Amino acid sequence: MTVPRSRRLLKPLFYVTSATTVTGGALYWANRPRTIRGSDPATVPPPGYGQEGIFRPPRFPQVKSREEQLVDLRRSGGKTLGTQSDWWNSLQELFRDADTTQAEQESAGAEPYDLLVIGGGATGTGIALDAATRGLRVALVEKDDFSSGTSSKSTKLVHGGVRYLEKAVWDLDYNQYKLVREALRERKYFLDTAPHLSKWLPIMLPIDSWWKAPYYWAGTKFYDILAGEENIESSYFLTKSKALDAFPMLKKSDLFGALVYYDGAHNDSRMNVSLAMTAALYGTTVVNHMAVTGLEKDASGKLNGARVKDLVPEMNGKASAEFTIKAKGIINATGPFTDAIRKMDDQHVDEIVAPSSGVHVVLPGYYSPSDMGLIDPSTSDGRVIFFLPWQGNTIAGTTDAPTEITANPIAGESEIQWILSEIRTYLTPDINVRRGDVLSAWSGIRPLVRDPKAKNTESLVRNHLIDVSSSGLLTCAGGKWTTYRQMAEEAVDAALSTFHLTSSPIATAPDVSGTTMVDDGATLDGSCQTHQVKLLGAHGFSKTLFINLIQHFGVDTDVAKHLTESYGDRAWTVAALCSPTDARFPVRGLRVSPLYPFVDGEVRYAVRHEYAQTAVDVLARRTRLAFLNAQAAQEALPLVIDLMGEELGWDARRREHEWKGAVAFLESMGLPKGKLGLSRRDVERGRMGEWADEEYKLYSRHDGPADELESDAKEETRNPVIGEDSPANK
Repeated sequence: MTVPRSRRLLKPLFYVTSATTVTGGALYWANRPRTIRGSDPATVPPPGYGQEGIFRPPRFPQVKSREEQLVDLRRSGGKTLGTQSDWWNSLQELFRDADTTQAEQESAGAEPYDLLVIGGGATGTGIALDAATRGLRVALVEKDDFSSGTSSKSTKLVHGGVRYLEKAVWDLDYNQYKLVREALRERKYFLDTAPHLSKWLPIMLPIDSWWKAPYYWAGTKFYDILAGEENIESSYFLTKSKALDAFPMLKKSDLFGALVYYDGAHNDSRMNVSLAMTAALYGTTVVNHMAVTGLEKDASGKLNGARVKDLVPEMNGKASAEFTIKAKGIINATGPFTDAIRKMDDQHVDEIVAPSSGVHVVLPGYYSPSDMGLIDPSTSDGRVIFFLPWQGNTIAGTTDAPTEITANPIAGESEIQWILSEIRTYLTPDINVRRGDVLSAWSGIRPLVRDPKAKNTESLVRNHLIDVSSSGLLTCAGGKWTTYRQMAEEAVDAALSTFHLTSSPIATAPDVSGTTMVDDGATLDGSCQTHQVKLLGAHGFSKTLFINLIQHFGVDTDVAKHLTESYGDRAWTVAALCSPTDARFPVRGLRVSPLYPFVDGEVRYAVRHEYAQTAVDVLARRTRLAFLNAQAAQEALPLVIDLMGEELGWDARRREHEWKGAVAFLESMGLPKGKLGLSRRDVERGRMGEWADEEYKLYSRHDGPADELESDAKEETRNPVIGEDSPANK
């Protein structure tokens, strides 16, 4: 039987139409118009001029002073005296009847908190903000400073983890897959709640063989699909020439092409401080440099408070008495120091933290493009290494090795050399990767944890752990920066159940935006809402806010961009705190270091509005100078100490104490050993370059001007400017 001509044509036409539809749909999905998170216009427009032609700056709400916060802490234990009466509190302790009952203490004015959070890192401040926005009465204490530990020493990425996804697929590991999905969701919330502190970053994955291209292409496309609508742009392939154009520092040999995918990046310690300050605005009592010396239990053996000691008076050479904070529930969020708090509860408890050291080095900005990162998924020992632009420099890391727990671990020389050797393998040999180019190097302790209730207590949990002891100590440990908010939500959920607390709507939410245009309490119904609670500085931020700052205050362009990307709309306050320069331009802003856009107004703002108490608080966590360049931080130290001394009334003894403490800290940031013994006078006289170190012979610093420098005229067997493997040195 003969098939009609029309029917013979119908099947091919169907196939062509279907293929065209599928292809067109795929192309539209990949290139569809999308709202780029972090690029939205400001929720609150910038301030302007009123009808009288008078400029009206924002009026932001203020957090309580540190002294007021201390009074609130003491009140929880029945003490209502301020910090100036520590001696009288101590005298009262000596004569207090040991048989005083709990009822008698409560009648003396005790106001216990619902929750006491120990630890001011990402997890602790995240928990405090979550609990406060659910209507709970919360206190948070931190022995050192917010983000003084692991939370300031991350790779600065907000990511789901391409490598984790690869493991999930090959190992058929559903839990690993869930981790990636969770992290990708949380990545979106970073950009929603803190657009000034986080951004999208394209990351290049170099490919050395043609057959790897389909493999990595499939992996990055799967990553895109998991991100869904939250992704900014689909991953894409670059030919060899395009890859070299985007990343000219790459080695040309053994390069077939590259794939580029998108992830998030952020300023970790600024994010941490913003979490703490936002929690303070929502009513949390937040105090740093407050050490927990013991835990308190009631007659039934349940925890009901903690003994603490303010460390700031001791820095000023004064005595400081312990006092008690009363709380219905206590949460341990101390990262690597988790077991130290657990042993205050039960000294016989098994340790659960398996500390791992992650070393990073910072190199000059010319080592990488300013807007493109790089990942090497196959290093010499199988670890992953990132190579990322950060704050005008380049950050490379990380390592992963067992370590001991210390407050300020020092990056080992062997780990630094390993990172440099890996960098040499994918950068062009024309670039001489020199040890002296390392501007800073630090080691962060990642608190991997074991589940004490698991059958195999030696195996590490893949994500984070929430554990409650028999006496009621709730421990939240493990995890990573990207999932801090999810960890906090689960911890507060557990606290509500464990401690029989009741959340409630926020009837009078603080006006975080500084205007009446936004009702920050509109969604605070007692449930977790931190996925949409904007952090301090987010409401008035936009990509063009820096222009408003330049036009009003006359600050340098790079300073204005830095301030808006570090403080959001609070940059108005920071710029107003900057000193006039008495120059034609810039009009305001005395630079703390001539190499970076940090200015004097940031030091004053840190003291007045962010509870900075030491020079290290400013150099390492409020600004990032110590992480970017250890020697520049040492050079800036005298000015920072003097500015803080003016704000806090430091005497000569305290200023000397700050100098010694900051230099000791900078050793953990990679400050060369030869610079550790320099006095403040040496630095102020500009003598830092007189001591031989890794940087001393890097540059032609010892010759006068000439057509040919004397040192260059000497016979050399190789060109010292380029790498040993370059053809020019063969």
